[in-house]
Amino acid sequence: MRWEALGVLTDEVSESLVEALDWAVENELKHVELRVVDGVHVMDMSDEALTEARRQVELRGLFISAIASPVFKCALSPERPVSSGDTFGQQEEDVAAHFIKLERALDIASLLGTSRIRIFSFWREQNPQREWEMIISHLREAAARAAGQGVQLLLENEPSCNGGYAEEVAELVAAVASPALRALWDPGNEAYGGRTAYPDGYAAIREAIGHVHLKDARIRENGTPECVPLGRGAVALREQLAALEEDGYDGLYTLETHYIPLGGTKREGTDLTLKGLRELLVPQQGGGE
Repeated sequence: MRWEALGVLTDEVSESLVEALDWAVENELKHVELRVVDGVHVMDMSDEALTEARRQVELRGLFISAIASPVFKCALSPERPVSSGDTFGQQEEDVAAHFIKLERALDIASLLGTSRIRIFSFWREQNPQREWEMIISHLREAAARAAGQGVQLLLENEPSCNGGYAEEVAELVAAVASPALRALWDPGNEAYGGRTAYPDGYAAIREAIGHVHLKDARIRENGTPECVPLGRGAVALREQLAALEEDGYDGLYTLETHYIPLGGTKREGTDLTLKGLRELLVPQQGGGE
């Protein structure tokens, strides 16, 4: 893996932006993604606060690689039962409201100097295929709006959404057929959903990937999932990262830990995750970086 392509979601270190940015610099990371900044979701920040956040990032020689938005984490219809997941404090809203949210996200991207926005594929239906054409239609409209502003949308595999797994996200990206919509591949999410991220998931999604999140996960003996530091879960990370590079992936990687040690802090969890990544990859580089 190219270390110069590695960054972190800031609130996986701390909700304090300054603390998270200083951690990134201390660990020689190059970029950050923004989701929650100083206790406020990036979607709810004022223009002035966004401008200051960008200033703080660039002051440290970093850049903002993406907005980790919650766009399309919503139900296609309020009349049907669906799965749901974490919205990081955002209220449940309908599809129309999420298209308004997308427009705000496009403005935020401009203010932050980034051209990438993470999105989702609506809360998972009991039968996603029954609503497939509607999902594609909404994503196609979103991609058209993003393309008009030179922004790329990154559709994440999220088990609580209709594009929950690698093959589903790949199918949606292919159906939309726009350079403004690519896949955000999160092998840890695949494992969290009980699937084999590598080689199976990767084989399905490899041609669609535009960005990569790094976390690890496993299924406990009681059948429930949990996130763990990189290298301690079910993801074959060494093999997965090697395959990405061998296949010519030249995009970015972002640590998204989702792990807090018992009695510890987010920062300690992300420390362990970065340590795990280094332990996985340093031997491949002859014992050094």
